[in-house]
Amino acid sequence: MVQSVDYLAIAPPLTLALTGLVSLFVPRVVPLSGIVAASAFEVVLLAGSPRRTFCVDSSCSFVVDDFTVLVQTVMLVAGAVVLLMAQTEIRDTRLPAGEFHFLVFAALSGALTLAAGRDLVTLLVSLEVVSLPLFALVALRRYDGRSSEAGVKMFLVSVVSTAVMLFGISLVYGATGSLFLDRIGAALATPSPLASVAAVGVVLVLVGFGFKVSAVPFHFWAPDTYQGAPVAVAAFLSVVSKAAGFAGLVLVLSIGFAPYATVWGPLIAVLAAVSMTVGNLVALRQRTAMRLLAWSSIAQAGYMLAPLGAAGGDAPLDSLVAATIGYVAIYSVMNIGVFAVVAVVGWVDGHGGGELDDYRGLARRHPLVAVALAFFLACLAGLPPGLAGLFAKIVVFQGTIVGGLGWLAVVMAVNTVIGLFYYLSWATRLFAPLPDRAHFGGIGGIGGVARPVAVAIAIAAVGTILMSILPQFVLGITIGG
Repeated sequence: MVQSVDYLAIAPPLTLALTGLVSLFVPRVVPLSGIVAASAFEVVLLAGSPRRTFCVDSSCSFVVDDFTVLVQTVMLVAGAVVLLMAQTEIRDTRLPAGEFHFLVFAALSGALTLAAGRDLVTLLVSLEVVSLPLFALVALRRYDGRSSEAGVKMFLVSVVSTAVMLFGISLVYGATGSLFLDRIGAALATPSPLASVAAVGVVLVLVGFGFKVSAVPFHFWAPDTYQGAPVAVAAFLSVVSKAAGFAGLVLVLSIGFAPYATVWGPLIAVLAAVSMTVGNLVALRQRTAMRLLAWSSIAQAGYMLAPLGAAGGDAPLDSLVAATIGYVAIYSVMNIGVFAVVAVVGWVDGHGGGELDDYRGLARRHPLVAVALAFFLACLAGLPPGLAGLFAKIVVFQGTIVGGLGWLAVVMAVNTVIGLFYYLSWATRLFAPLPDRAHFGGIGGIGGVARPVAVAIAIAAVGTILMSILPQFVLGITIGG
């Protein structure tokens, strides 16, 4: 079979893959050039109509629509911030620049491909292309035992999750006879004696994605991995990897498994409630920035899952998916900003982000950095002036209530209050009196902060402000199919 390939549709991930190869052999290549080129292709794709390639009859493996462009753009912004904040860390911690850039671009190209995938094989392979480079990135500080331990933990958990997902995919394929999501949806909508087999396969696929997005009880790899990984890698895990996992999850649920919403909806609702509750309660006890962000990320996964848990009720599935997509997009931009600020402290005190008390008095030394961190934390908490986070939480609440899950909305409300405590506790430290053991003197660059990380903070801040002013661009996106 001879197929024509739409090279414009695959241009963004292909550009990143080629840039990664070049950076491996030419370490001094400007890494952001690949991000800029891929972003230019995204602008062209946004202006054009939906594009499809790698098709068999009417079913296609690669589709570029509004959902794809939104998710890919968010990932590119997050990838640019990660590369900027990593430059000083590469210099100060002796990370190999060529290998680091290659692995980041490889994982990022897999994430962009995943957002466009429309069959189970493409989604699985893309997910592994995201995961495999991350094992090496987490353990890239070979002289640090914590980094090696974190890489091994993540590897073992990922292998188990992939095996579970593969088993589920095999059951779904056996029950439906197809791997294309649209054909799976049509087959599952038809009564079949293999319905129970398909239901088990659907649940196992969801379990596999649960590991990828670090939802409770599949979360236990995340805190140690965040703590042991370089700060930039932890940021990539918390934002790009999580966004990729949710992109694959919503594609599978909204296109392939939509007829079985009554099967997976209640399961996701329980996962959402448990994830946000456990994540927030454990975050209250954390005293270091990276572990707090790890548990916060687990709790945020619960908020993202909540609208999907209302599937099978009165609310249209498209509106629930749009709520999750919008929350993921807004979370990605504001959370990457927190990591960019954390990187400043991490480079000074030699720890992965330092202790929360190390941020005490930051406003006196670096007022703009402190204001930026306070703004990002307000967004995560859903408080003004962080309107982006507030809009995202309102949409999520609306989805669960319209979907008939009042109990889940109550759980979300309680957890939002819990989250306010540790986010505000961190923010108040920024403006507290400066302690005797100040860590913030003598940092070179713009205003005492290295230029690359200053630009990274600025990019995240501008993105968050734009989403606060124009939230409709990310809160109304649906999947074309």
